[in-house]
Amino acid sequence: MNKLQRILCLLLTVLLMAQAPLLSLAEGEQAEFEAPEELIVGHPTITKGDFFTELFGNDTADIDVRALIHGYNLVNWDQNQGTYVFDPSVVETIGPVEVDEVGNHTYKMILCDDLYYSDGTPITAWDYAFSLLLMMSPEIEAIGGKIYRAEHLLGYDDYIATRKKIMAGEELTDDDVRSLSGVEVHSDHEIWFHLDGEFLPYFFETGLLLTVPYPIGVIAPGCKVYDDGFGVYLGNEDLYVSEPVFTPELLQKTILDPETGYNSHPSVVSGPYKMVSWDAATGEGHYEINPYFKGAWMHNNLPGPDYSGPANYIQVMDIDNETPKLDANGDEIWLVKPTIEKIKFVVADNDTLIQQLADGELHLVNKVTYGQTILEGLQKGGEFGIRSQPYPRIGLSFLTFTYDWPTVHDKEVRQAIAWCMDRDLLGSLYCGSADGGQSFFTRVDGYYGIEQWEYKLLKGEISYPVNFLDQVTLPQVLTKDGEEEDLTKKYKNRYVETQEDYEKAIAAWQALADEWKDKLVKYTVDLSKAKKLLEKAGWTLNRNGDAFTEGVDDVRCKKMDDGTLVALDLKLMYPEGNHMAELMQTAVRTDTIAAPEDVQPDAGVGSFVDNLAAVGIKLELVPEPMEELLKSYYRQKERTTDMIYLATNFHVIVDPSITYSTDTTKNHEIWNNTYSDDEELWYDAKAMRRTEPGDVFEYVSKWVTFQERYNEVLPTIPIYSNIYFDFFNQYLQNYYITGQVTWSQAILPAYFALENMETPAAATEAEGDFETFE
Repeated sequence: MNKLQRILCLLLTVLLMAQAPLLSLAEGEQAEFEAPEELIVGHPTITKGDFFTELFGNDTADIDVRALIHGYNLVNWDQNQGTYVFDPSVVETIGPVEVDEVGNHTYKMILCDDLYYSDGTPITAWDYAFSLLLMMSPEIEAIGGKIYRAEHLLGYDDYIATRKKIMAGEELTDDDVRSLSGVEVHSDHEIWFHLDGEFLPYFFETGLLLTVPYPIGVIAPGCKVYDDGFGVYLGNEDLYVSEPVFTPELLQKTILDPETGYNSHPSVVSGPYKMVSWDAATGEGHYEINPYFKGAWMHNNLPGPDYSGPANYIQVMDIDNETPKLDANGDEIWLVKPTIEKIKFVVADNDTLIQQLADGELHLVNKVTYGQTILEGLQKGGEFGIRSQPYPRIGLSFLTFTYDWPTVHDKEVRQAIAWCMDRDLLGSLYCGSADGGQSFFTRVDGYYGIEQWEYKLLKGEISYPVNFLDQVTLPQVLTKDGEEEDLTKKYKNRYVETQEDYEKAIAAWQALADEWKDKLVKYTVDLSKAKKLLEKAGWTLNRNGDAFTEGVDDVRCKKMDDGTLVALDLKLMYPEGNHMAELMQTAVRTDTIAAPEDVQPDAGVGSFVDNLAAVGIKLELVPEPMEELLKSYYRQKERTTDMIYLATNFHVIVDPSITYSTDTTKNHEIWNNTYSDDEELWYDAKAMRRTEPGDVFEYVSKWVTFQERYNEVLPTIPIYSNIYFDFFNQYLQNYYITGQVTWSQAILPAYFALENMETPAAATEAEGDFETFE
């Protein structure tokens, strides 16, 4: 039994003990129960106000709000299959992928005709085209956004070059390409996507079509999307107006105005809820049900035939209105509409949030990481009727470097810092009890979280994807001659025909898993190694430029090529109020906090800060409000520290070729938050993405190679990945965070009730009449 499995077994025991008194409590209070007017949700991280896209920031609390108010994505992640699939509540039909003679892939889809924004405006194919054109536009970049680099779409580079000329006021020539040929709109409900064969293969190919609709009338009033037969483009709605209406000045007002801009105050949305208000000072937001939302596709949380709760599940019927409609896998399609009318989303303090739950000031707290808060919640669960759900994190906490600064540019310096950090100690104390005896974390040695499917495969927590060919249904891909491709060759490590082939495939997976265990350096505390690395990199001088003398001089220095003497006088920015900063300065391993079996730190070492001082590195910890810290991290303002401590949650698609790009010719560097310049790391990252969809073994093999290089050059120092906890009161029913990506999705089928209350049968058809909007 591995460490994660032991943690989950322990959690199950604790949770069962904590829930024991709930039924008697509910029975005694049934007559007095009255559902709250609004669900109050707390989150340890304050919202920053980037509720539009990640182009202006990607705070984890903001991501949750986006999932609450934006919907109808063309593509969704199916946790049951571990792949991206088209959402049948949005895409009515889609034909087989067509591949032309040069390898371009074409997706032709018909969209549903019952999609509406929160103001009742119909959502059409033009809205999806606008979303793409908007996010990739140089006008977004001009107002400080990180543009969506849609290099996978045919004609992207030529189209963007023309847009830049238009924005600069230059005269266009016949050679300029005014349309994006990679997207075609054929009617209000038909849209085609052409993927550039030069960009392919891409392992998560279907995920390249992720697109959420945004209202052009709100974001770009006076503008319109056109398609003259050569692809889509943006133009003036009034053709008699000669000057472009779509300008940086327009978007600065409509998107970034602090009072009315769509980024922080999206007024017209497509998701299950709409925003009523948001306070930038406190991060408090108020949301209410979007009456025009048709429902979310609940492919991960179906109600089942015996369901009788008040959640508003809706079965989608075929055109005859008698036969259940089926998705691509042959499963019945169910949607769910929320029944909790109002939501208040607030920042929650780790030190008080459990008591706030007990007092009724909060109903649900999402993504609790701090160990002592978790333990308090588990201990008080039975007394106050607080319930909890644990789930592994898909991200990690880490130290990121201002890589281009001379202080931390040498990989030896970054490695030396890693050899001064007892990550097991810091993780156990931050994610567990004060003595480190009970913790909910796993030390990570690479760029991954413990919920990532690649990690779980190699750890043996999920089965290797090897199936007998007669037990699966292969997807259809058309070749250029119109005949089906032999996918058993394309997906060579996934489908087998004989027992011998099966055993070989399993053996190959096991060998890869065994190899991976030994590939990564397990940095712990070794001050001797740290000193040798610093000396190797030339950090051998003192502040006067003389030879550094241990025990006499405080900081190591190095003379740069330009003659400048640089000292390892480092600063580390951390989120204000975060307890990890205290541990970095005070946490010392004692006899009661044993070292893990696989790593034995040096005896008698001090805290992280003390260890750094012992090898000649001075570290000052600088607190910063989370909003300002994220601005520094995303390069929205000048960096002032050598390092930043924070944590992240990955997208389901983890594409480090964007995160660690060394391409400076196409503005890729704005996505590289460390500004790492390691060409080999970028090459390994690109090799991952350029894997045929379905060839899981090749992809994971490349993932291992990337992790090995990352572990060597350390653009960031990974610290831990952990078990998240959601805590909620006894009246919130049908809430299952483990089946969804965020609480924003898990809350849709949830409702307020006592567990033993009689509830009406589930709905079987959509409420409301939208015929007047056709």
